[in-house]
Amino acid sequence: MEFKQIQELIKAINKSNISELSVEEGDFKITIKQAQVAESQFIAVQAPAMQAMPQMMPHTMPAQQAVAAPQATPAQTPSAPANDKLITIKSPMIGTFYRSPSPDKPVFVNVGDEIKQGDVLCIVEAMKLFNEIESEVSGKIVKVLVDDASPIEYDQPMFLVEPA
Repeated sequence: MEFKQIQELIKAINKSNISELSVEEGDFKITIKQAQVAESQFIAVQAPAMQAMPQMMPHTMPAQQAVAAPQATPAQTPSAPANDKLITIKSPMIGTFYRSPSPDKPVFVNVGDEIKQGDVLCIVEAMKLFNEIESEVSGKIVKVLVDDASPIEYDQPMFLVEPA
């Protein structure tokens, strides 16, 4: 099974109310579990963003919808600057965001750095696997939107890039 197929399975499970999925293909076996505890942890991390709009979030909203609401806020906030030509690089998976390969090494990219397609921007740790996230665009890093060693959600904006 290819990595992209596994990512698609994870996306599908996150969008559904399935708690566990097991797939066997020859000698390959994978089990994907969706933990309910992780959602409440994410809400706690995103609490400052939710406080800004308390009147918009009804108290009867299910937990799954409450998690989706804060994701829309960061995506709209970065587009507020005058330059609408900025490209948002988003997380391809859920995990922990790291700006450098290890604590004693320098960060992959800083604000103002020129990047090209294929350059490593960061690492997202998911299930004890460290995944290098490569740029799909060339340009200049304008803003880093995620703090180092913090949890990150699928499709959460990570970087703003001014295209070259």
